[in-house]
Amino acid sequence: MRVLITGGAGFIGANFVHQTLEDRPDAEVTVLDKLTYAGNAESLRGVSDRVKLVEGDVADADTVDPLVAQSDLVVHFAAESHNDNSLNDPTPFVTTNLIGTFTLLEAVRRHGTRYHHISTDEVYGDLELDDPAKFTEHTPYNPSSPYSSTKAGSDLLVRAWVRSFNVAATLSNCSNNYGPYQHIEKFIPRQITNLIDGVKPKLYGAGQNVRDWIHVRDHNTAVWRIIDAGQIGETYLIGADGEMNNKEVVELILELMGHDPHDYEHVADRPGHDLRYAIDNTRLCEELGWEPEFKDFRSGLADTIAWYKENEAWWRPQKAEVEAKYAAQGQ
Repeated sequence: MRVLITGGAGFIGANFVHQTLEDRPDAEVTVLDKLTYAGNAESLRGVSDRVKLVEGDVADADTVDPLVAQSDLVVHFAAESHNDNSLNDPTPFVTTNLIGTFTLLEAVRRHGTRYHHISTDEVYGDLELDDPAKFTEHTPYNPSSPYSSTKAGSDLLVRAWVRSFNVAATLSNCSNNYGPYQHIEKFIPRQITNLIDGVKPKLYGAGQNVRDWIHVRDHNTAVWRIIDAGQIGETYLIGADGEMNNKEVVELILELMGHDPHDYEHVADRPGHDLRYAIDNTRLCEELGWEPEFKDFRSGLADTIAWYKENEAWWRPQKAEVEAKYAAQGQ
C-alpha cells in the first residue's frame, strides 16, 4: 500500500509513521509536511531511510496533486492545532485546516484515492463539569475557538465531498493525545520539561478543566482500524475513558517526577477555555472491535515522562522560545 501521510512530521503524524512502518513493513510511506515550528524532521529519525519526506503545504494544489495521484491512501493529520495560537492569529488555521482540507479533497476526488480525515473532539464544544453526558457521533457541532471552528469546517467539507462526489472517506474525532514527540508548547510536555529544568509547572486558572486523555499509540491503532474496517462516509469517535482535570494531571506529573504534588503555579486562564471534553467510544469498540492498550493513564504518563527525559536533544532547541512566548502572555 502506498500511503500519503500529511503532517507526518508532527506529533500524532510522526507516531503514525513509526507505527505504520512497524506494523505494516511493506507499506510505502510518503510524508507531506510544511515543517513549521510544530513539524520536526528529527521526529522521523530512525525511519528516514524508509520514508519519502516532501516539504510542502497541503494548501498548495501543485504539490498535493501528484502526491495523491501516486497514493492508494491519504491520511490527513496536517493541521494548525494549538488553541492559544489560534486566539493570537487565526489566519494560518483558516489556511491549513480549511483550504488545506479542500485541496486534498479535490485531489482525492480527481484520482479516486481512499481518504481518512483526522479531527478533534473540540468541534463539539464543551460539557458542564457535572454533566454525565459524553460526546457521540450524533452530538451537534458547537466549536468555541478559531482552531475548533476551522476543524469543524474541515469535517463538514469531507462529509459534503462524500455525499456530493462519492469520495471514499472516513472521519475520526479524537480526545486529547499525549505521548512521545509532542511539541513542548502543549500542556503535558510543557509541565514535564519545566520540571526537568527545575521550573514549577504552570496551571491555567483553577485547573478544573477536564480533558479525556488517550495515548497517541492508541489513537493511531484506532485510526488504522477505521481505515481497514470502517464504513465509508462515517465518523468514529476515538477515546480511552481517560477523563482527568488539569489540576490532577499536573499533580500526577509532579508525583511521578519525585516532587511535592502541590508545587505548581497558577497562571492566567485561556480566554474561552472549554470546561470538559468526554468521548463515548462505544461505536468504535463495538462495531470495529477496537480497544486501547494504555488503559492506565498513570503508566502511560510515566512512559511519556521517561521519553522526554531520554530525548532532551529533540525538545531542548525549542524550550527557551516557547517559555518566552508564554511569559509575554503572563502564562
